[in-house]
Amino acid sequence: MALTKAQKVEVLNTLKELIKDSKSVGFTTNTGLSVEEVTNLRVSLREVGATFTLAKKTLIKIAFKEVFDVEIDDSLLPNQIAMVVSNTDAVSGLGKVNTFKKEVKEKIEWTWSYFEWELKDAEETKVIASMPSKETLLGRMVGSLQSPLSGFARLLDAIAKDKTEKEWAPAEEKKEEAPKEEAKTEEKAA
Repeated sequence: MALTKAQKVEVLNTLKELIKDSKSVGFTTNTGLSVEEVTNLRVSLREVGATFTLAKKTLIKIAFKEVFDVEIDDSLLPNQIAMVVSNTDAVSGLGKVNTFKKEVKEKIEWTWSYFEWELKDAEETKVIASMPSKETLLGRMVGSLQSPLSGFARLLDAIAKDKTEKEWAPAEEKKEEAPKEEAKTEEKAA
């Protein structure tokens, strides 16, 4: 369907707004995705602050030139193109598409991405998309930091339980333990 000039200006402004504050932008080719699949993908992307947008290639090229001052070659935009724009975490949106890609097999493929102010090819984009998100990495870091602390807390708890058990032990056991301790003290003194 042909767009009027006014509609193209509106779409271009929308694209520029989308990518202006983005952390990363991934591009995919989409062949045979159903409306339901696209809807499911968009819902999962919203959970991580990302969007999935279809647009004309010429408008994408103009938006990138005006926002990032990046020239996009036509070879980077084969077939029907969609943009995955991540606004909160640079990797999480790409990761969601990667997960979705496994479900739909060959219906969606990476073509390239704009990550950390550089154009990345399809292979680099696949690697980036397979990385854990910032939230996952922070969770792992907190877990590894907590590990020594929780071990220390368990040690202190065990010491406290041991001490409590000795205090509550019957009087006969306490008498037996006392001479042993005194004998050790006398040996050290000698």
